[in-house]
Amino acid sequence: MGFGSAAMAGEPQRIVLSNDDGLTANLVALHAALTDAGHDVIVSVPCQNQSGMSGALRILEALPTLSEECLNAAAPVGAPSAGVMTLEGLPAQDFFYVDGTPVMALMYGLDVVAEARWGAAPDLVLSGPNEGQNVGAVTLNSGTVANAQHAAMRGLPAIALSAGSTTAGEPLAPGEASTEVAARSTDLVGALAKLADGSALLPDGVALNVNFPNDLDDPAWRATQIGTYNAYVVRFFESVSKNPTKLMDALAAAEGIEFPDHPGIVFDFNTATPSPAQQNDESVVFHEAIAISPMQAGYALSETSGYNLSALVEKLSETSNAD
Repeated sequence: MGFGSAAMAGEPQRIVLSNDDGLTANLVALHAALTDAGHDVIVSVPCQNQSGMSGALRILEALPTLSEECLNAAAPVGAPSAGVMTLEGLPAQDFFYVDGTPVMALMYGLDVVAEARWGAAPDLVLSGPNEGQNVGAVTLNSGTVANAQHAAMRGLPAIALSAGSTTAGEPLAPGEASTEVAARSTDLVGALAKLADGSALLPDGVALNVNFPNDLDDPAWRATQIGTYNAYVVRFFESVSKNPTKLMDALAAAEGIEFPDHPGIVFDFNTATPSPAQQNDESVVFHEAIAISPMQAGYALSETSGYNLSALVEKLSETSNAD
């Protein structure tokens, strides 16, 4: 079980909590754990599940009223495109939705709700916990990770949180798995606050990608790297139905869906053996421990990469002068 959030509480933080799944059990459980630990939390998430949308934005597009009910009845048809969730049983003053992408929902939380509530930016942005781990190359497609990246690019400490699909459940009745992930995520916030000792929770330009294992029976925390090993194999096929995988079959059975005989993307678990150099990649570690990987904000190349860009520029200059 978790370390006990009371012991790890640290200083209370102003937190904006978002995700790419919409209103979920993981979201409600984490909000409850954070507020119980004394943090001031704003929730702002997409109206519908927006998994795989990465950092997509719908710019200069006016958002009409809702044409369909938000996921898990967070808001009804005809409600504004962004606003307070109306599902009975939620603390309405904390829960907001946006009929848009994950980053749009986060921006609403930062630019509108946080400004109205605090008149300032939050101390921390949390994205998740996602229903399914975001490890390896799939982080490029993840709305969960994109939210953390967006916040980090704005100079805000940010953490992407992802857990196993077993955490899925009814929003107003989070199960044991969601509760455990929430408790440990709250421990993480408390540990960061204690280390920061009044300073920013993370260095400027650094975010964290945290992935919980499926088995939550007292897993250890591990410092990892995103690395080169990929937990998932993702490919495009001319027919989705003619290229099933065990993972897709399990999803189809759980969701009661049938895959069409159309072109599309197929994915499965990677069964290749990781190399010795990949043993600390989060895609390997998350199976048995809580993997914490640092991320830089955006695409800027680290100064320690060793790439000699000056040599390329000099060569290009030589070519231009020769012309």
